[in-house]
Amino acid sequence: MTDLVIRHLAEDESHLFESMPASPLVGFAAFGDSFGDMAAQGEYRPEWIWVALRDGKVVARAAWWGGPGDSRPATLDWFDFTDAQAATELLRTAPLRAQYMLKLPPDWRENPAVRAEADARVAAASAAGLTPQGERNHYRWTPGCGLPQRPGRLRFLPEPDDAVILDVFRRIHRGSLDSQVRRTVEASGIDVAAQEQLDYLLWMPSPRSWWRLAHTPDGELAGLVAPCRNYTAPLIGYVGVVPEQRGHNYAYDLLAEATHFLAAEGADCVTAGTDRANTPMVGAFLRAGYPVAQRRIDLI
Repeated sequence: MTDLVIRHLAEDESHLFESMPASPLVGFAAFGDSFGDMAAQGEYRPEWIWVALRDGKVVARAAWWGGPGDSRPATLDWFDFTDAQAATELLRTAPLRAQYMLKLPPDWRENPAVRAEADARVAAASAAGLTPQGERNHYRWTPGCGLPQRPGRLRFLPEPDDAVILDVFRRIHRGSLDSQVRRTVEASGIDVAAQEQLDYLLWMPSPRSWWRLAHTPDGELAGLVAPCRNYTAPLIGYVGVVPEQRGHNYAYDLLAEATHFLAAEGADCVTAGTDRANTPMVGAFLRAGYPVAQRRIDLI
């Protein structure tokens, strides 16, 4: 068998990456995205786009994405192959590490062809050292869904002090149902988890002033919500309720407030996500009229 050549692209080699057809069943292409269009808009850097070639033909490809100011990629977006072993070797060889977010249709388990492609990608990425982190619901609200009713039970105020926000994250992370938060707390402690959450929200290009603390009528802190905008669309950056206020469905109140805020800012869609296992948050999205647009398997 001819030796495998693994390398990143040169400036004028996008055509090489596109010589391998994207899967219409899973990943970005399954939801109408085109690598060529995204690359033309500057979404990907040549040094973060890698291919594995055999006899000059692409047998595996991967493209990592990062924000304009990032020195390293934030996510692995595109991962396709005709040779699973070559795909695993590509991920091992490329000096890039980031979360792989495999986009899937909501009914992916019920479609054998889709499930086979999903399983193959998870297996190839896992063989390269990435670890599956569970499955998430990805939501997409549009004005046609209708604005969720505001219960009016909480008061929402901005909080400009990052130290205060960091302390709120510490409180919310205790007993969190979010799998990524739980892993970080277990591995590195609650302070690291809180700082990671703050850094992620500060990374967003949307105004820091959009974040809101929520208080009960008697002045007790209920939680925090961060309506945001990433580099492509408005989104719900964070929803969290402090432990002593859980059990009152306040996650819905926070979500409703953020949706109204972003709609007032002119958003024609709002994206959001949560672990499928986080049943209180799944219920809040359902009540707020957020349809599941896709499932997503995360691997780190």
